Amino acid sequence: MDLEVIVVSHGAEALLRRCLRSLREHPPGAAEMRVTVVDSGSPDGTPDMVEREFPEVRLLRRGNIGFSAANNLVLRESEAEAVLLLNPDTEVYAGTLDAGLARLGDDGRIGMVGVKLLTESGELDHACKRSFPTPLAALAHFTGIGRRQGAAGALSQYRATDLGEDEPGEVDAVNGAFMLCRIEAVRQVGLLDEGYWLYMEDLDWCRRFWQAGWKVFYEPAGVALHVKGGSSGRRRAPRQEIAFHRGMARFYRRFDAPERSPLVNAAVYAGIGAKLAVSLAITAVKK
Repeated sequence: MDLEVIVVSHGAEALLRRCLRSLREHPPGAAEMRVTVVDSGSPDGTPDMVEREFPEVRLLRRGNIGFSAANNLVLRESEAEAVLLLNPDTEVYAGTLDAGLARLGDDGRIGMVGVKLLTESGELDHACKRSFPTPLAALAHFTGIGRRQGAAGALSQYRATDLGEDEPGEVDAVNGAFMLCRIEAVRQVGLLDEGYWLYMEDLDWCRRFWQAGWKVFYEPAGVALHVKGGSSGRRRAPRQEIAFHRGMARFYRRFDAPERSPLVNAAVYAGIGAKLAVSLAITAVKK
């Protein structure tokens, strides 16, 4: 199964170097691999570093067009059987790509595979396996109640706590930091929604995979490092905060609002607006 790896970069030169080095050192054993870096308007020397140190990598230089649009440039024209969307703040290990490709090949109805993502401290990045959020679960997650040990299922639901971190299985969604997709499924489902500039596009895509009849699968036999916030910044800039909350509203409006009452919808949108206001205030104070 031929593999195309797409890495979208915007700065984070040192992290991208580590990511590309890990791909060079740990390619899949039974697949041809091509790596493409789409540089989305890096303000530093990131693209020059790629060109200088990784001549085997294809480099596309673009402006800051956003995560979805940058990935779509390659998804639109790729002829590989499988495509991997990989964040520049990740590193693959020996066997990571093989485990993902093996799972993809095991079941022709699996359209997307995510692997076990670990943070720098060795803890699970819980976003690597998720459920589609309900209003209650989203509120619990963002207030921290749903992230507490022993939180009730209705409160911790967003983190797919019914599936153990070392237990392979179907999940609603995986993290956009590592999304291994069958190109046949991509052709049917369609490209990433460019209405999301940054954030939530991965959740949207997973939802559309399921709607089109393709499974999304969590495969913990593959492990990768994810430096949380490494490519977008530990603290979101105001533009990123706005994009994140607009993405939340767009996702809810597309998939959930039609099935809920106007009163519930108004409460959800008001909650998103209030959370945005608080986030922007915190950002301003911490500057």
